[in-house]
Amino acid sequence: MSAVVVLSCVAVMLGVAASAVAIGRSAVARPIVYGASFLACALAGTAALAHLLGDAPEAGLVLPLGLPWQGAHFRLDALAAFFLIVVDLGSAAASLYGLGYGRHETAPHRVLPFFPAFLAGMNLVVLADDAFTFLMSWEFMSLTSWALVMTHHRVSENARAGYIYLLMASFGTLCLLLAFGLLAGPEGAYDFTQMRANHLAPAFSGLVLALVLLGAGSKAGLVPLHVWLPLAHPAAPSHVSALMSGVMTKVAVYGFVRIVLDLLGPPEWWWAMVVLALGGATSALGVLYALMQHDLKRLLAYHTVENIGIIYIGLGLTLAFEANHVGWAAALALTAALFHVFNHSIFKSLLFFGSGAVLTATGERDMEHLGGLIHRMPHTAFAFLVGCVAISALPPLNGFVSEWLTFQAILQSPDLPQWGLKVLVPAVGALLALSAALAAACFVKAFGVTFLGRPRTPAAAEAHEVDRFSLAAMYAFAALCLFAGVLPGLVIDGLRPVIQALVGDQMPVQSVVPWLSIVPIAEARSSYNGLLVFVFIAVSASFAIYAIHRIASHALRRGAAWGCGYPGTGPITQYTSGSFAQPIRRVFGTVVFRAREHVEMAPPGDRRPARMHVDLRDLVWDALYAPVATGVSAIADRLNYLQFQTIRRYLSLVFAALIVLLLVVGLWP
Repeated sequence: MSAVVVLSCVAVMLGVAASAVAIGRSAVARPIVYGASFLACALAGTAALAHLLGDAPEAGLVLPLGLPWQGAHFRLDALAAFFLIVVDLGSAAASLYGLGYGRHETAPHRVLPFFPAFLAGMNLVVLADDAFTFLMSWEFMSLTSWALVMTHHRVSENARAGYIYLLMASFGTLCLLLAFGLLAGPEGAYDFTQMRANHLAPAFSGLVLALVLLGAGSKAGLVPLHVWLPLAHPAAPSHVSALMSGVMTKVAVYGFVRIVLDLLGPPEWWWAMVVLALGGATSALGVLYALMQHDLKRLLAYHTVENIGIIYIGLGLTLAFEANHVGWAAALALTAALFHVFNHSIFKSLLFFGSGAVLTATGERDMEHLGGLIHRMPHTAFAFLVGCVAISALPPLNGFVSEWLTFQAILQSPDLPQWGLKVLVPAVGALLALSAALAAACFVKAFGVTFLGRPRTPAAAEAHEVDRFSLAAMYAFAALCLFAGVLPGLVIDGLRPVIQALVGDQMPVQSVVPWLSIVPIAEARSSYNGLLVFVFIAVSASFAIYAIHRIASHALRRGAAWGCGYPGTGPITQYTSGSFAQPIRRVFGTVVFRAREHVEMAPPGDRRPARMHVDLRDLVWDALYAPVATGVSAIADRLNYLQFQTIRRYLSLVFAALIVLLLVVGLWP
């Protein structure tokens, strides 16, 4: 029944998309499209939540669509239900945000038809139960999101972002197509139920893992496949950026989990080595890239890379423990990974909503042109601060709990028998700790430069608060960050059916633990009480505020913030984004970014100020993508003569190609 409800909601979204083509330029289009999308997503998410919490049996459905002899298979199980909750919760919030934010859109006819279609595509990917339906939905999701990235296609940066995104999306789909081809086997079993029954040889299983890492990893943003994220996410409208960063990357994680943990069969221990190494590198490099950014939306996009790395660390630990038949530890690691999937979808969407509010109010994304917004946009500032604390993994908010669970899983690694894992897992734990610390520094920079101090430009000085729909979406997700952080046991218990279905074991029931604490393994080894931490922080902060305002303020002379005791200084003397990042850039930048500082001094007698420029390079782009682009260009130049042949030579080429294909088919075992 739930599967029928979700598919009906998808049909509504597609119908709304078709209607928006006709009415996209009219004044009523925005409330109709976003309002209908909100209701459809809310209903679909509620149906998925009821399925998950009710521990309902799997529900399958075959529609007479797609391949004639195959049909379109859909299925709603615990894993699909959890990811549908993530997808539709984020989609409903983005629709609500779009009701207000969308009125500022200068080209609504390029957004409204594709927005509900994008939501429908993400739902269909999660519901698909055969390879053909999965790939068609995946490609539909990619193309609709590409169309949204290209909303303002006349901006050259956006056009380049759309081009690179399309290339990476096509590459990812090709890899997944090959992976499903191997899973289907010589019989062509494209149904997921038939794929589960197939048993691949170890070499083919490893090849499928590599293809899935490339295919799903390119969509999720794993290093070195992350290059499209910092380009495409800032180019899209802000509520679409929230969906792409907070939700679509989770659909990619779903693809990895569905194939590797569900369809591929029992894992080998060395799979964990690959996934852990990629997760650790992604986490550390993502946050280092983010620290160097001045553009608020690019900073958030790079932080998505970091959080995807954290999720893959949890998935790598799951593979390691499952390969060694340590079911309870695999359950703990997978719970940590899926909990972080849920958390990241919330606080990253919240932060993109906040950046969109700043962009609406000031027209600026560059933090060097902002400042002082806490006085002009207090509600946005509060919600953005909650998102910053959550993503920095600080208690009592939700980001802390999932990262703490990941560390708990890392601490179980000495029980693993393979020396490779014994060495690698602690190293990845160190990278995770480093990324957590740097993330906190990065969001001190993001919030401090954007909202504190004094306005650096007239646009920041004249900013005003945004509309009620945008604020409602931000406050709703801020409340969810607090709820999942203070009462994490409810989320962990909600994940139990998913964990049981994938690894055959579960974490202990958390709702029966006294005082709403969570005990991932045993009380003697570790426990955490979010409610107690929240009460302690609330009381301590209240006392500190009272003491400062009633006692300390009387003993101090009031002066301008950031004035350093010199009330006549201007906004230019404030700490900038570059100032915050400089110490870390000088430690890591020389190696990671080939950072070079250039000082430009005016000659004697010239009153122009001295200026310092910093050049940063993306080594992944320079080492991997630039040579590939150069090689493709060189090969294309060499093959260019093929388009100027006679008809006789064209026919000869076609005949030769046909012979080669027949030989391949004839020799294929």
